[in-house]
Amino acid sequence: MARARKTITPDPYAKPIAKPLPPSKSLPGKLKQFQAPTRADFDLVSPYGAAGDQPKAIEELTEGFKNGEQFQTLLGVTGSGKTFTMANVIKNVGKPTLILTHNKTLAAQLYQEFKSFFPNNAVEYFVSYYDYFQPEAYIPHTDTFIEKDASINDEIDKLRLRATANLLTRRDVIIVASVSCIYGLGSPSEYFDLMVRIKKGDIYDRDKILRDLVHIQYSRNDFSLDRGTFRVRGDVIEVHPSYDEDGLRIELFGDEVDRLCRFNIVTGEVIKEVEELTIAPAKHFVTKEENRAGMLQRIQLELTERLAELDKEGKVLESARLSSRTRYDMEMLRETGMCNGIENYSRIIEDRAPGTRPFTLIDYFGDDWLLMIDESHVSIPQVGGMAEGDKSRKTTLVQYGFRLPCALDNRPMNFAEFEYMYPKQVLFVSATPGDYELKKTSGVVTEQINRPTGLLDPKIELFPIQGQMDVLLYRIEEVVKNGDRVLVTTLTKKMAQDLTEFFIEAGIRAKYLHSDIKTLERHELIRGLRSGEFDVLVGINLLREGLDLPEVSMVAILDADKEGFLRNYRSLIQTMGRASRNVNGTVLLFADNMTESLQKAIDETNRRRGLQEEFNKEHGITPKSVTRKIEEDLRIIDPLGLDESGETRDEREDWEDDDLSHPERSEGSSDNSSGFTPGIRPMEPLQPSRFRRENARKRATDERRKKGSKPESVIPSGAQSAKSKDLSSKLANLEKQMKEAAARLDFEEAARLRDIIRSMNA
Repeated sequence: MARARKTITPDPYAKPIAKPLPPSKSLPGKLKQFQAPTRADFDLVSPYGAAGDQPKAIEELTEGFKNGEQFQTLLGVTGSGKTFTMANVIKNVGKPTLILTHNKTLAAQLYQEFKSFFPNNAVEYFVSYYDYFQPEAYIPHTDTFIEKDASINDEIDKLRLRATANLLTRRDVIIVASVSCIYGLGSPSEYFDLMVRIKKGDIYDRDKILRDLVHIQYSRNDFSLDRGTFRVRGDVIEVHPSYDEDGLRIELFGDEVDRLCRFNIVTGEVIKEVEELTIAPAKHFVTKEENRAGMLQRIQLELTERLAELDKEGKVLESARLSSRTRYDMEMLRETGMCNGIENYSRIIEDRAPGTRPFTLIDYFGDDWLLMIDESHVSIPQVGGMAEGDKSRKTTLVQYGFRLPCALDNRPMNFAEFEYMYPKQVLFVSATPGDYELKKTSGVVTEQINRPTGLLDPKIELFPIQGQMDVLLYRIEEVVKNGDRVLVTTLTKKMAQDLTEFFIEAGIRAKYLHSDIKTLERHELIRGLRSGEFDVLVGINLLREGLDLPEVSMVAILDADKEGFLRNYRSLIQTMGRASRNVNGTVLLFADNMTESLQKAIDETNRRRGLQEEFNKEHGITPKSVTRKIEEDLRIIDPLGLDESGETRDEREDWEDDDLSHPERSEGSSDNSSGFTPGIRPMEPLQPSRFRRENARKRATDERRKKGSKPESVIPSGAQSAKSKDLSSKLANLEKQMKEAAARLDFEEAARLRDIIRSMNA
């Protein structure tokens, strides 16, 4: 008997909402050049000069750009001083510069280094400003809508605003950014036009100044001058810009501007008097009041068209939902100029055509600038992968009536659009350039192989897989006797955990590191390895770019012949590079077969080592290991040099030295007179002071247990106090679970936990 054929009905919600436009037609609009394309004067400050291959690389790259080459690649080995070379190229080229890197930690390290190289220029930091972000989403199969929920880091928000304000008002700007730079911002033209400009001696009506400040999203607060607020005392107006730590004071005599100055927010002390003040908007998404009526008309028009489509398709629920939500947003925009999720209307606000991309940080640079892509073999693919995930989520929201189709045009650049925005000068920087970079430069690279320290690439030793544990145990014991550390890389998480357990049973102090380990714990593990709490760190793919571990003299790569992402040529070179900071650097490769990637990595490492030995012999250089204080590697400093208590870090350095797992500590700090380099606080959900208190309590408890003493008795102030403490603990635990759920994209669980937290707080 013939089987019945099953008919699959197409999903009525699966039809495409809009067709993508080619890059040349998806531009958000023609922008004016905000600053005249004059040469930017960068003042490079460094206690040392170029050494090793740096002078040659600096000269080649500078000449290449002067000769009109658009794309160049700097192939710099680990520890060769690529950042210093980049700084010299920026100085020589003399243009506003965007440095793109693939994660926030590396961006923070680069920001610190460039801030120390260019203390007299505008070095800015531009990454996502969310401590926690749960995007708006709808899950059709469970009929679950998850509202947008986010925790914004005010410090990073301030730095983002400062970056855009500086780009529009000066040329000597360097911005270190993550992939956040390809996501939508407000129109730079609107942002520039809405800046409030006041000159000493000009005539201004006081009430007009106040109205202008309100229009650019500043709020009046006559009691506390917080960031993004202003206060009025008679004819004196004080403003705390959203992007600055200093306040701005405007003193009027009648309607004449009598005095303009910058002042200290805390003490009120005048820092300096100025002839002109420019106050940029408090937010990136701002609208002119005169444009508001037209904007609302365009939203109404799109709403009417979309409701007609939904009604025609018989989607009554979706139609009612969209009508209610959009009309509420329109009312908020009409009254205040803002609404939750205003970025979803960015295409309508900026009066762009359907399918066009939003303005991004890149648009703020104008036409004459320099792009540097650090760790380009990772950063380039990351840029290419951002748009598709965003499109999938937004399409579902539009199809089910949660958003208008214009929300689809609030998106990151796709890769074709990113390429279309390339300036006339682009530098790819990597120890292992990808095929894309090599194709752009026709295979030509500028090599920076020889290190200023004279260190060589590690020696490579190849062993068969059979008997590998015996070899590994013997070699680890040798390294540990010399006081050095070891990295071991495996292919799976379970293998890493099992191998760590095997090492511990063999009497070796070992721990593992993989993606399940939380960010704060990763800092603790790296610090523990460097400080000698344990000797061997077992990992998978995290022991690569950006890890600077001078104490590591041996890297062991298991299953080196298993061709794939973790054992391709570039991964092998990057992993081997972790041993290049130590004069005794050695790599053990365990493999039964010689794969193409393995052979290529070995040949390249031996080639580089040969060049380095020849260079050292010619210049009489004796290699020596890099030495770096642990706290310099694991500290990322607040740009203001202050923490929540208002104390400077120098004031508490004596009791913080043993708490090097603090998330504000990261590599890349350079010495200065105060012992600290301005940097950026990382975006961690755990606040610094709370983190220190919990660690202090944990250490005190551990010490009491070691001594065999009981904890000191604590007399509660009452039952209410104990209950409050218990509630706080439960809330903290639930919040942690919620953030973990959002991180693994389990939005249903995150939403459930969020609702529990809200009910407990009510």
